Amino acid sequence: MSSANRRLDAIQRTLTTSASWRRVVVLPDDAKVDILQGKDATQVAVDGQLVGLFRTLPRSLALVISAVGTEHENKAEHVPKYPVVEILPPSAANASAPAEIAIPDLWAIIYTLYTLYHTQETIPLVFADTVKNAAELSKYLLTSGLARKRHTAPDDSSAAEPEHFTLRQTFWQGAGTGPWHTRGWLRGHYALLATAPFPYTQSFTRTPLVIAAHPLRPPKPRPGEVVYRRYVPTLGQTVEFTYFDLEGTGPGVECEGETVSLHLATFHRWHNSDHVNRGWGERGPLSKHREYVRALMADPSVLPVMMSWDGELMGYAELVYIKENHVAPYVPGGALDYDRGLHILVGEEKFRGLHRSRAWLSAIHHFLFLCDPRTERVIGEPKATNDAVIKLSLAVAMNVNTIFDFPYKRSVMTWLPRERFFKYNHLAFAEDQDIAAAPAKK
Repeated sequence: MSSANRRLDAIQRTLTTSASWRRVVVLPDDAKVDILQGKDATQVAVDGQLVGLFRTLPRSLALVISAVGTEHENKAEHVPKYPVVEILPPSAANASAPAEIAIPDLWAIIYTLYTLYHTQETIPLVFADTVKNAAELSKYLLTSGLARKRHTAPDDSSAAEPEHFTLRQTFWQGAGTGPWHTRGWLRGHYALLATAPFPYTQSFTRTPLVIAAHPLRPPKPRPGEVVYRRYVPTLGQTVEFTYFDLEGTGPGVECEGETVSLHLATFHRWHNSDHVNRGWGERGPLSKHREYVRALMADPSVLPVMMSWDGELMGYAELVYIKENHVAPYVPGGALDYDRGLHILVGEEKFRGLHRSRAWLSAIHHFLFLCDPRTERVIGEPKATNDAVIKLSLAVAMNVNTIFDFPYKRSVMTWLPRERFFKYNHLAFAEDQDIAAAPAKK
């Protein structure tokens, strides 16, 4: 870069480091995505580095599918039309910047678009002629399932058309993440498993409560390993799930005269609070809680995780496979091989409330569906008198399937089908309207 271009670049950075840059999302790898809205296009920066631009073109398209080949093909007004968005390279804003867009950065741009325009089922995209690697990016979108071409009859072809219809439901299913990059919501161990679903082979469980044949379950992550992370725009915070750290991989804390892990000390404190004990009934000494968690960590069908907001612990969840769980005999029609279930608590009072609860419960559902594409349902079984949990379940699009009696309680069975979860707008979490991006954080 010449000295003149360096001076111009420095001037541009000075002019664009004002409050006009706005934070839109924090990626799961902790990269910060900011936008600068200009007269002609919006710039997108990841960790302060310009990665591309986008602008809305003066035309709209609808992704018509079932009407193609019928008399309704050109009359399908019920199918929503959305403005076409053009993607431009960094060089469109700075001649000395690259004329290519890296695949991880294109995913970050699409994440930005689905945060800003989360109510859209599709976002039609075209690449500007100045994007040098447009063919590579097109192949990535279509191969990963992140986008598709216009639906056509068998004797027609849309391959030559420039428009790509990105799909909200496949984006949130993790399309375009592994194996192309490591920015996805699944982290570490589960990100690796998601690139190739764990193979099927039969296993068996026999306990005092369960006798069941079921698929062999994959190995668990390392204690203390983060397994899921997602930024919630309306809260400006990141929800994170970490596999329970029983023995302590970090600094210990004092609890009942012992030095124990932060997870165990917090779990113990929560269960001895009146609020949590009313729902769980596990009040007791540290030794009881240590053995309780140890048994779960040894059980292949249960994943105990600690939940946090921006790294601050707020709750706990047990994520189970239904088929080898004691609820399985009560499932109408029988439990499926990859049905998942959950038991949850929020231990910190400041993190209670419907909006936060909707956010982390939707995140749990997201995690469970991402872990294995064969998971078709998430099933809950709250106590029939637990109005708060039932209300929360309905708020995140679960439905009450039936009411049934365990030997010790009456429960409501709640269901969430995979298609419903991904087809509707559950994850952008911006209430009922498109959100303005949050101010960029220094």
